Amino acid sequence: QVQLVESGGGLVQAGGSLRLSCAASGRTFNNYVMGWFRQAPGKERELVAAISWNSGDTYYAEFVKGRFAVSRDNAKNTMYLQMNSLKPEDTFVYYCTAGLSLATMNIWGQGTQVTVSS
Repeated sequence: QVQLVESGGGLVQAGGSLRLSCAASGRTFNNYVMGWFRQAPGKERELVAAISWNSGDTYYAEFVKGRFAVSRDNAKNTMYLQMNSLKPEDTFVYYCTAGLSLATMNIWGQGTQVTVSS
């Protein structure tokens, strides 16, 4: 069974940092694009960052550029999201996702809550 499991969320003060991890199992994701979305209750998910299969290409939403960094370790089947200079408006559930392209992200994790207090 293909599975993505996020970890590393929690409560942090504004200006702090968190590192999210996404552990993949059930198959190798070496040739998959992987990414992070976030979602607030009642709102659509929004793309935060994505990374190509070989880490050669990355994408960041404008609202996290310069603060967040996405990386992956294919040997460990794990993707990371380093989040620095966190703001209260970064409070969301963060989801890990994978797919053969950014337009076909069809494997999702269960989400991890990130709460940033002011």
